Amino acid sequence: MQIFKFGGASVNNVDRIKKAAQILYQYKNEKTLVVISAMGKTTNELELVVHAFYEKDTDKSLALFHEIKRKHLDIAAELLKKPLPVLLDFFTEVEWLLHDKPVKHFDYFYDQVVCIGELLSTAIVSAYLNETGLENKWLDVRDIFRTDNNFRDAMIDYQQTTLNIHETVWPQFETSSLVITQGFIGATSDNESTTLGREGSDFSAAVFANILDAENLIIWKDVPGVMNADPKKFPDAVLIPELSYVEVIEMAYYGAQVIHPKTIKPLQNKQIPLYVKSFLDPSLPGTLIKKQLLINLPPVIVFKENQVMIEFRTRDFSFVGEEHVTRLYQIFKQHKLTPNLTQNTAISFLCVMDDHEEKIEQLSLESAEVFEVNVTRELQLLTVRHFKEAHLNDIIKERTILLRQETKDVVQVLMAG
Repeated sequence: MQIFKFGGASVNNVDRIKKAAQILYQYKNEKTLVVISAMGKTTNELELVVHAFYEKDTDKSLALFHEIKRKHLDIAAELLKKPLPVLLDFFTEVEWLLHDKPVKHFDYFYDQVVCIGELLSTAIVSAYLNETGLENKWLDVRDIFRTDNNFRDAMIDYQQTTLNIHETVWPQFETSSLVITQGFIGATSDNESTTLGREGSDFSAAVFANILDAENLIIWKDVPGVMNADPKKFPDAVLIPELSYVEVIEMAYYGAQVIHPKTIKPLQNKQIPLYVKSFLDPSLPGTLIKKQLLINLPPVIVFKENQVMIEFRTRDFSFVGEEHVTRLYQIFKQHKLTPNLTQNTAISFLCVMDDHEEKIEQLSLESAEVFEVNVTRELQLLTVRHFKEAHLNDIIKERTILLRQETKDVVQVLMAG
């Protein structure tokens, strides 16, 4: 048993879906469960639908959704010989909701709408594979992954999910060697759709790998493997052939986009190797992620744009103590905000976060009861693991440095301009 995960870039058009089919055909005699993300930027597009709906702009939300609907129907028409009725069921599921009024909180509606992206992509891919002779079974992961109702960041009920996998997934392999399902989504015990956090498809695949005791997990991406930096920003980025679980967790913590932060733990628990391989050239070796610690790694560079620095200063010049910080972290949790960097002074607490504008405004208003709040936007946060000063200077030259923190192995620099 092995688990494959194809990201959105791997299925974002007809040619790439055909490429995915070619890869799967090479493994047609091996038991393989395939987790597939929404096509391309569909999740981002669905988020715009939700925002328009929540602002009670029904016409705009329906128009935006119609464009998503058209794109998927066009791809299905080009790939498939026969219509795929289940697509219309999924479309109707969302359109009914969009004609209503938002009477629950935003995150609830977000999950009910955004989950459709994975359902559409997997249904189309599954139907195409069946039509071209690669028999497979399609499963709705909402019938398998049971979660709590913490919408947009749901926690998996492992006991019930394990039972569901053994009752629902394993029997499929008695008649087919290939099962297609979704990442990123699940459902509550009341059958309300949930999502597991952005980019949660990697995590979904890892959970399947853990519960099914898979031999390995392969994540197929449009890069040769795990690079030490984003090659779009750093043309001299190099492939890292092997990494340890620990190194990847650290990279994910600092914001590297290659592997979802929660992915590693389910694999590490059972020592399941993770391969990151090139979707565009499957013959390349890719990157192997396993238990063993490695030395002499190249500098690992993570560059995060659209950062905001928030300084909380006590109004009465009292020291910032445990009570103040605890209160701030309660507000962070309430608004689902996670600091990427923090620093204390005697009378202030400073943090750097991704700039979710509405949430940052809410955070500022609530914390203003206790603190004077100063917000600085349009910043960049650079993190370098295994850094050398000369290398770092080449990256940050002619930039305005607002903050620098470092340990023996890691440096973080907050920059403007």
